[in-house]
Parts: sequence; structure tokens; C-alpha cells
Amino acid sequence: MKLPGYYSSGQFAKMADVSIRTIRFYDKQNILKPSYVNESGARFYTDSDLARLQQILLLKYLGFSLDDIREMTIDDSDYHFLLNSLRTQLKLVQDKIEQMQLVEKAIEDTATAIEHRHNLDWSQMLNLIHLTNMEKSLTSQYKNAANLSARIRLHSLYSQNPQGWFPWLFAQCQIRPGMRILELGCGSGSLWTENRTLLPRDISICLTDISEGMVRDARRNVGTEDNRFTFRILDCHQLPFEAECFDLVLANHVLFYCNDIPGVCLEAKRVLKSDGMFLCSTYGSHHMQEINRLVQEFDSHVVLSADKLYERFGLENGREILSDCFPSVSLLRYQDALLVDRPEPLIEYILSCHGNQNQYLLDRYKDFRSFVERKTADTFYITKEAGAFLCRK
Repeated sequence: MKLPGYYSSGQFAKMADVSIRTIRFYDKQNILKPSYVNESGARFYTDSDLARLQQILLLKYLGFSLDDIREMTIDDSDYHFLLNSLRTQLKLVQDKIEQMQLVEKAIEDTATAIEHRHNLDWSQMLNLIHLTNMEKSLTSQYKNAANLSARIRLHSLYSQNPQGWFPWLFAQCQIRPGMRILELGCGSGSLWTENRTLLPRDISICLTDISEGMVRDARRNVGTEDNRFTFRILDCHQLPFEAECFDLVLANHVLFYCNDIPGVCLEAKRVLKSDGMFLCSTYGSHHMQEINRLVQEFDSHVVLSADKLYERFGLENGREILSDCFPSVSLLRYQDALLVDRPEPLIEYILSCHGNQNQYLLDRYKDFRSFVERKTADTFYITKEAGAFLCRK
């Protein structure tokens, strides 16, 4: 019997230019399940399954394992998920291109050295080995970039404060011409791309992150043609800068990830000029609390974050931690809330968290999506409790 909008395994494989064996293999691996199975066991696929197959084949081409692919792809054909997936895939491909260009140059340099000197500098060979081994980091870079963009996107779509978080944070920086600025944990560089037109020409901004992938994203988003910006991969526990060289040090939602928060604060103070300012943001204990209740109502086993980061450094205890290092500490609160009326951005945010949600939600994804769809039908309210501490030396 012909099913409108459905393709047999053979038709689907032919459309995608893959073998039926490949389609069956992905089915057995629980990576690409058919949309319909009839009583005789025949499997049928739809156009939306093509989108999922596209994700699978690209990630496989880029060297990801089946376990990685299973966790990184979502069985949802909504345009929101597809668009976000394609954007993240594009960034991943760009990362791969940059890595391969580095490998190409390293091979050329090594070959040229051998040709002209008739011997090998083994440090060059080690560099080449390290470069060709870089693809192991692509998985974490992909996940970091996708997770960060998912969290930013939910806020940008549904925040009720007309002044978004990054414009608000930028306003607290009190930027003036001639300043030297250091950002710790720059992420994708959104603070600067959203406020670029407000920046003076005579200014120096160093964007840093411990993640090579994040620095790469920031460099790509901000652009290397803007000579006001420099980019460095570094650990904020040990800043490779001289004392009293920056007017402003920024740490946007960074300190609660640090192993030694007082140590990072001391480093920030060390590199600040005598009249410099340290601006560090965080959130409070009620921040996004409705999302935790939502997933717990669906499945009590789900924990979105094993760590309560606000207990390490939050709005409630931040002043006490910072006061040990800075004589002047003031709290600036950002007033906002989220009103979510669609399930997809909220689900994407939930799946981006650092907890065990993928273990329990991906296998029951359709049920979970229906559950969230009901919760957002009449608009879902989410508390936001965020702000920044302004510290002076």
C-alpha cells in the first residue's frame, strides 16, 4: 500500500545516495529510526528523516563516533532546530577547514626543511603530530558552541527587558576612549559584536578563553580586520600580563567555573591599573528555577546541573568573596524574565545543560516534546535573576 509522503527503505536510500545497508545500520544503532513500520515490518521514511540523515552523514564525514552522533542529533524536523543545526554545522566545517589549513602549512614547512637542510627538526614533526591529532577536540568544541548558542538564543528570543543582557552589561563597563580592556572567558564574543558601533576607535580589547574553540569563534565573529581586538587562549588563574596594565577586566558568567575563585580575583586585581575596574557577572539561586521544575515533573531522575554554580559564586555570596580582594564592591541587578510560547527553543536550552538530561530525554523525545508543548501553550514564565558586581581597586 502506497503511503502519501512516505518512502520505502529502498526509495529513501536512493534519494540520499546511500546504500540500504547503511540505512538499516543506522536503524539498528538507534541513530535514524523509520517514521513508520507496518505490520509486516517494512520501514518507511519521510522528508524530515532526510534532515536527520544529513546531520548524521556530515558528522560522520567530520570524524565523529556513532555514540557522539547519537547524542548530538535530535529527532525534530522543526525549522528552528534545523536552522540552528545547520548554523552549528557550518561553524564546525569552518573549524575543520582552519585546522586542515594549519596541517597543510605544517606539512609544507616540514617538507621544505627536509629538502633544503637534508635533515629533520623533530620539533616540527611533533608540531605536525599535534596538529593531525587536533580532531579529537572537535567534539567538545562542537558541543560547547552549540550549547552556548542555545542558551543565548532562548534569552534573546523571550527576554522581557527591551535592553538585552549584552547591551546592559556593556553599559556597566563605562567604556571611554583610550581604555585597555581584558575579557576573561569571552565565549563567542557576543558582548562586542552586539555593541561594536558604540566602541571608540582609540581602544584596545583582549578577548581570552581557556577553550581554543571559543577563541576561534570569537575571532571569526568579531573579525581579524578590526585592529582594536586581539585574541588569546589562556587560563585566567595565571594571566600572562604585567601588573597594572588594564583599565577594565571583565568576567561574564565565568568565576563560578574557576577552581580558585579568590586566586582569579587576585590576578584580575594585579593586572588592573590603580583606578581600574573589575566587572564580573553571575546569577542567583532563583534563576531559571521553573525549568528545573519542568523537567523534574516530566522525569524526576533528570538533573540539569550537578553543580549549583550560584553556591560557588552567586548574587547572594559574591560580595563577600570579592570584598576579600577589592575594597569597593557594588551589586548591579538586571531586571528581566522570560515568557516562552514555543517548545523548541526551551527544549534546545534544556538539552544544552550540563546534567544527565540526554540520558533520560532523548529516548523519550517525542513524549517530552509533547509535554513541553502543552506547558508553553499558554506561555511559560521563567524567572531571571542575574546581575554583575562592580569592583574597584
